[in-house]
Amino acid sequence: MGPVNVGLDIGATKTLGLVIDDAGEILAEVREATEPGTDGVVRTAARVVEALRAATGEPLTGTVGVGIPGLVDPPNGTVKHAVNLGLDGDWFPLGQALGERLGVRVVVENDVNAASLGAVKVCGEDDLVYLSIGTGLAAGLVLEGRLRRGDHGAAGEVGHIPVDPMGALCECGQRGCLETIASGSALASAWPSSGHVPPAQALFAAAQGGDEKAVAVRDEFAAGVASAIRVLALAVDPRTVVLGGGVAQLGEQLRVAVAGALQAQAASSPFLASLDLAGRLRVVPADYPVAAVGAALLGR
Repeated sequence: MGPVNVGLDIGATKTLGLVIDDAGEILAEVREATEPGTDGVVRTAARVVEALRAATGEPLTGTVGVGIPGLVDPPNGTVKHAVNLGLDGDWFPLGQALGERLGVRVVVENDVNAASLGAVKVCGEDDLVYLSIGTGLAAGLVLEGRLRRGDHGAAGEVGHIPVDPMGALCECGQRGCLETIASGSALASAWPSSGHVPPAQALFAAAQGGDEKAVAVRDEFAAGVASAIRVLALAVDPRTVVLGGGVAQLGEQLRVAVAGALQAQAASSPFLASLDLAGRLRVVPADYPVAAVGAALLGR
């Protein structure tokens, strides 16, 4: 086996680990339920890497890249405010703790930033915004081949741009943030789903079937996502905008809905129309592990 890279995407419910080769081909993939808390996160991550070692028959002694939600200090490999993982106290030295456990170097990055690097790989573009539409709404920025984190690591936190001072209270403490209208949690509140069908799939299916209320909810959601894209495009003018996150499992129907909203918003503005934001829009292929792939690329 030639040179390989290991990446972990640590989420609140599962940890996904994979091994990729220099061409980006996935050679092995392992999923484990994530144990919460500092010890639980490290145990889970270590089990995943050991399972990858067993699956490949290789010691995998190179750098392990980790993508994880929350505030991340990449130079120090520390993380905090990953509330859903039980990491909500002081800075936790995840890189050091996992590195000592595995006997390898570990680099740590915010999961959306890691996913933006994975989007670069899958899309073949080195100037893009990756907009993650999951429980929340956030973007990773790769501009002219460089990941942009910002001075405080807050670059791309577009979900917390307030657009309605009288709107719903956001978890960040502000009112009317984009995240309250254009995220998976906002969609689930607007269109609760029964059974095992995700709310996004249920909503779009109902809209496709002609349900007028579903059409209205879908269009409002798409307009919110389009507003986030407009803000990002006007701020950094990327070559490509890539939709990802849990809601992006909708695939092409999400892209079409958001592109339609972008075109509607540009209809009365020759300036916006000239930017062709709808034409820049792409969506991550369904089930492509973009964050884990991006995490693996961190080790190069």
